[in-house]
Amino acid sequence: MPPFEQHPLRQVLSDEIHARPPVALETPEYVTYLAFTHHEGSAGREGIHLQALAEQLGLPAPVTDSGYLLLEADGFQLKWERHNEFSSYCFFCSIDGDESGSKDYALRHVPEAWREAIPGQLIAATHIEVRSTAEVPPQTVLHQQSSSGQALVASKVAGGAGWVLTDFHLHDGFSHFLVLDEQLTPRQAGRIAQRLVEIETYRVMALLAFPVAKEVGRLVSRAEDELADLMDGMNQARSAEDDRAVLARLSRLAAEVERSVALTTFRFGAAAAYYRLVRQRIEDLREERLPSFSPISEFMDRRLVPAIDTCTSIARRQDDLSARIARNSQLLRTRVDIELERQNQELLAQMNRRAKIQLHLQETVEGLSVVAITYYASQLVNYVSKGAKDLIAPLTPEIITALSIPVIAGFVFMGLRRMRKVLAKEEGSGGH
Repeated sequence: MPPFEQHPLRQVLSDEIHARPPVALETPEYVTYLAFTHHEGSAGREGIHLQALAEQLGLPAPVTDSGYLLLEADGFQLKWERHNEFSSYCFFCSIDGDESGSKDYALRHVPEAWREAIPGQLIAATHIEVRSTAEVPPQTVLHQQSSSGQALVASKVAGGAGWVLTDFHLHDGFSHFLVLDEQLTPRQAGRIAQRLVEIETYRVMALLAFPVAKEVGRLVSRAEDELADLMDGMNQARSAEDDRAVLARLSRLAAEVERSVALTTFRFGAAAAYYRLVRQRIEDLREERLPSFSPISEFMDRRLVPAIDTCTSIARRQDDLSARIARNSQLLRTRVDIELERQNQELLAQMNRRAKIQLHLQETVEGLSVVAITYYASQLVNYVSKGAKDLIAPLTPEIITALSIPVIAGFVFMGLRRMRKVLAKEEGSGGH
């Protein structure tokens, strides 16, 4: 190959396509599946726990960095996988003639202390028993289950090459599947077993959102009623204080709803994704309906779909409520902003009127000052003329006073005219 520059993830992405292959099953065989949700850092302890198992069995230390491990021990196989929210442990064990009907199924060779200490919280546990139709005739099992009155889910799978029977109930903490091999190849049997445990796990993981939906549903109903009351209060508001009080309550309600959205968005989204995986795995089984029995697809349609629809409806209601609160908050903020702008305009108008009044008062004071200065100037001229009568003998005080009268009268006339203009301005603007 030419020395091209390789993308650092090229090999990793190529390996991901081939990761987690199903384990081929030789009939008869037991399969026991355990799924543990990650809890309080349990995912980080899984590698050490698997290394402890390998050490007990005398096997080389396994590498768990890839999130996938196939461990082959004496008497059983273990396939471990790490997913986003959970990790799965699938044990495979051949059925010997004297070990049929074992209560521990594929766990009988696994150290009990080790399996009891698996990190995490158990979310799914399944036993699968793979038998041939020659050893266990399907009609016999169907007749026995029908006679006992138990609700049995049964169908043909893989184009009629095999049978799957279950009741989806927990018996001693485990759900049970019986896979009857009519013409299944080992790899077909392995794929069917893998799809069954994935259906069981993804079904439970999807249902984790159902209790959340019930709780959120109560919150949404209460918030919708409160929002309706707030809208009535907004319509009845008569002042800016009323609007601000409604806006404060609306902001608190918005914060409460947004907190709920932040806490539940992942759970509702994961539920929808898990449900799609369940539907895909059921389609991969290629079921054929048996008379008088429900296939897995019909059972899921009756039992799982209503719960998922409830989660979807609650999630949609919650998002719609959040959007409605945001719209109403924006409308109310607009009303408050308009009222504040009106108040600001009134304040500016009052300030403008006050400035005009101050200017008019200043002009009035200036006019009065002219009159006062004119008066004092005339008196000063009078005093000066009396004191300088000897120097200006030809001009008697009476003459000087007579000559100053026109000047003084001119100043007084100018002052009065100035005052008249000021008063006219004040009357025109409504000032005082």
